[in-house]
Amino acid sequence: METHNLTVKQFSYCFFLSIFAIFSFQAHFSEAETHYHDFVIQARPVKRLCRTHSTITVNGLFPGPILQVRDGDSLVIKAINNARYNITLHWHGIRQLRNPWADGPDRITQCPIQPGRSYTYRFTIQNQEGTLWWHAHSRWLRATVYGALIIRPKLGSPYPFPMPRSEIPILLGEWWDRNPLDVERISDFTGAAPNVSDAYTINGQPGDLYRCSKQETERFPVDAGATILLRIINSALNQELFFAVANHRMTVVAVDASYTKPFTTPFIMIAPGQTTDVLITADQTPGRYYMAAHAYNSANAPFDNTTTTAILEYKSAPCNAKNGKSSTPIFPQLPGFNDTNSAIAFTSSLRSPSKVKVPLQIDHNLFFTVGLGLINCTNPNSPRCQGPNGTRFTASINNVSFVQPRRNSLMQAYYQGQPGIFTTDFPPVPPIQFDYTGNVPRGLWQPVKATKVYKLKFGAKVQIVFQDTSIVTIENHPMHLHGYHFAVIGSGFGNFNPRTDPAKFNLIDPPFRNTIGNPPGGWVAIRFEADNPGMWLLHCHLDSHLNWGLAMAFLVENGVGKLQSVQPPPLDLPRC
Repeated sequence: METHNLTVKQFSYCFFLSIFAIFSFQAHFSEAETHYHDFVIQARPVKRLCRTHSTITVNGLFPGPILQVRDGDSLVIKAINNARYNITLHWHGIRQLRNPWADGPDRITQCPIQPGRSYTYRFTIQNQEGTLWWHAHSRWLRATVYGALIIRPKLGSPYPFPMPRSEIPILLGEWWDRNPLDVERISDFTGAAPNVSDAYTINGQPGDLYRCSKQETERFPVDAGATILLRIINSALNQELFFAVANHRMTVVAVDASYTKPFTTPFIMIAPGQTTDVLITADQTPGRYYMAAHAYNSANAPFDNTTTTAILEYKSAPCNAKNGKSSTPIFPQLPGFNDTNSAIAFTSSLRSPSKVKVPLQIDHNLFFTVGLGLINCTNPNSPRCQGPNGTRFTASINNVSFVQPRRNSLMQAYYQGQPGIFTTDFPPVPPIQFDYTGNVPRGLWQPVKATKVYKLKFGAKVQIVFQDTSIVTIENHPMHLHGYHFAVIGSGFGNFNPRTDPAKFNLIDPPFRNTIGNPPGGWVAIRFEADNPGMWLLHCHLDSHLNWGLAMAFLVENGVGKLQSVQPPPLDLPRC
């Protein structure tokens, strides 16, 4: 009898434990939500700098809608193209595991959404949290088609830093007082550099220092003593930026949706494509304080030297400090336009919060020279040859200037077995060695135009050293790798030395990013594991450089089984 009772008790215990486990399992997955959105891409009148332009927007908003989700959530976003241009949308920094069809770069993973057509992007957030963003990824439509993508931790999972009282998305951008696609088109025709922007913006507004802009300057009311999380995104098309808040030090806690070891700084440097999360505490005398951003110009080239502002305003500030007449906001001290030392000091301070997993045994040791070039013209006096000394600007990686395919996207061509769209012989090193940051022979200035990709087996361990070149000019090139984040293990000035520089690599707590720039006239090294099959674009996030060919793509082959293979394409995938 006792044995029977013991058996019954064990059975009951196991039964209830199983029921509890089932409910816990269901509860865990019931936390994840699916978010449905319609993104209507359309032209709407937008007034900036005293003039109204027909501007391409999403749902009539500039910047576009803010997406707020949690880790584990799924998104279903129907992009309806009611504009007059072909367009695609990219969810910048989302890993898109096994799902390149939702990544979005034009002619890489999809053909564009034509006017009057639609395409539904379906993807799931997997083990990511922090600040990312979305933007158009076709021509210069990214100038106005962009928005924040905020990923909060799963329910019950706290931030790894003190809970802020409030959060403020800060989207830094550029504004042209004309149609930005016309600016791009003229540059394409002439071969010259495009006109620089007429203003920088914070959340779409230029701020107090520009004409016809003061009334719409962004204002952020805060409670005295409160801690605020600023989610800062550089949405600018072509410009790295310095950003600061007057009299308030910032504690950096994350970059590119990866947490960092907190450190305090009076400013940040942020390149196009990058995001930076900072905490500030409203611990100053109640009043009004400018947030401001201006250019970090790392190249010997023209740039927009204006400054955009927004206002951090204490709710407890005296009334006469709120009318804008008797109390001018305090202005922050920003580094100089060409202060490379400050820019490098900031990026060098980034670390992961603890020891991280970095590939140690490398299967592909790649050395990529990145930079500008010039195409010689048979008729230097032609209207189409208005670059330096009658040439046309171009750009390349390892002397290959990327040519965007026309007949199909790379991913569709690969999946369908269509030949003649690309080749898999992208060079792992430049064709010849030279003094990359010194005097470069003129014969090396003109790259080869081609559509080449580099093939990787699933699970391959990859190291890339991006080496800047002094062809035309040295410059910080923010390189963005789609479908991955990577460990930034080292950087330096001058030419990379493969015998001595690896000894200085940080393989313990390097930061993880999806976009990283090289020091101007220097190099930066990254590592990642090729654990996401598909076709993944690598490119400079200065859009003028992407347009000139500073790009390539990785083809990561399927591994073993369904969980290591690209999922089938959706039925509504656009056709070329």
